[in-house]
Amino acid sequence: MVRKILFILTALLMTTPLRAEQTNDTPLVYIIPIKDMIEPALLYVVRRGVDEAVRENADAIIFEMDTPGGAVNAAKEIIDVIGNTDIPTYTFIEQDAYSAGAIIAMATPSIYMAPGSVIGAATPMMMSPMGGVQEMPDEVQEKMTSAVAAMVRASAEQGGYDPLLAEAMVRADMEYSINGKVISEEGRLLTLTNKEAEQLVGEEQKPLLSKGTVKDIDALLELLELPNAEKRILEVTAAEKLARLIASVAPVLMMIGLGGLWLEFKTPGFGIFGIGGIACLLLFFFGHHLAGLSGHEEVLIFGLGVILLAIEIFITPGFGVMGFSGMLLILVSFVSAMTERMPGTWRPVDFSPETFSVPLLKVMISFIGAFVIALIAGKFLPETRAFRSLTLAEVVPDMEQDNTFLGLEGLAHSDLRPGGTAYVNGQKLDVVTRGDFIPSKTEIRIVEIHGNRMVVEKA
Repeated sequence: MVRKILFILTALLMTTPLRAEQTNDTPLVYIIPIKDMIEPALLYVVRRGVDEAVRENADAIIFEMDTPGGAVNAAKEIIDVIGNTDIPTYTFIEQDAYSAGAIIAMATPSIYMAPGSVIGAATPMMMSPMGGVQEMPDEVQEKMTSAVAAMVRASAEQGGYDPLLAEAMVRADMEYSINGKVISEEGRLLTLTNKEAEQLVGEEQKPLLSKGTVKDIDALLELLELPNAEKRILEVTAAEKLARLIASVAPVLMMIGLGGLWLEFKTPGFGIFGIGGIACLLLFFFGHHLAGLSGHEEVLIFGLGVILLAIEIFITPGFGVMGFSGMLLILVSFVSAMTERMPGTWRPVDFSPETFSVPLLKVMISFIGAFVIALIAGKFLPETRAFRSLTLAEVVPDMEQDNTFLGLEGLAHSDLRPGGTAYVNGQKLDVVTRGDFIPSKTEIRIVEIHGNRMVVEKA
């Protein structure tokens, strides 16, 4: 037995150097796609790809780009990821590199473009939750433009390009020229085709932006003297695709989730409203967690907010500090879950307009939508046979107009801790004790009625 173990260990020691030698003989290139809209969920994908490339001692990283742009803050985080790696990085623009895509491309020291591709037009715009462009006041526009211009200059300096060339992609009110030759006229944003980007300028005749036009990745590898390199194309996982999808429909999930929980609070037992609401909210947090935005903190804050709101609804009369605090915590958890950040870290919400305004607006729309859903459901569901027993009208009578319940006796349907449900005169009612615990199946008597609040005691 000992001889067998020694034989196996010897074989492993002998084969390990051979495997390492085979791996070192073949260059390894990671290809990370940056496609479609650039949004916070893409940061998780890029971060994972760069981490894998570092662990595998890759010889190069190529960002294969075709994007109309996207979130500036997500682009800034991706630029930081690129700047923190020692592996040579390249950008291959397959078709378009607009806005945030152009900013990311200039963070890499080498840009190559396919025939007919373009790069530029990086002026900031504020997008509405429904996907359209939102107008901004002049002072906000200038603040955002100034911030993006500084960021694009820093990105160009990181990649070794002219910062003024990069700024001309952001500001339409500046002219860009080299040695008396106007590259971009005042009044239009700088956007370059592949031929324009590779033109030689200056006394040293350096490429303006692109180092050359290549047909595809294979042609680029030939140019980089890596023709036989092993290509590892980063595959976006199903979970990451789900995360990007959830990020796009986050307001709808919040709206349905909050509306479902509100209706569940207003109906006895636990049914379809609660299941649907919890499922939507869990999907919301799960997707943002995969995207590297939401951590366990946001889920805990949300859970605490729901608990405070439930205490306000079921135990304390009226709507006061508990209810307001619960709604505030729920609001904070949603906004924080949609705020851009590096994966795996937590930081306070950034209150800058470009970061804070869109998540806050999405949450406010969701709150209003949930309220509308609750109103519509409360009005029309009682008319349907399937949901008649779940609506508030069938559960809680109008106490102000019907005092005949005072003094009546019934049977506790659930444990009263102190809130719960009881059957009185064949009707299922929401009741509360004076603080005592009353187990289910115990006879109770209604002793007080305050608005919609019924107080009971043991009969």
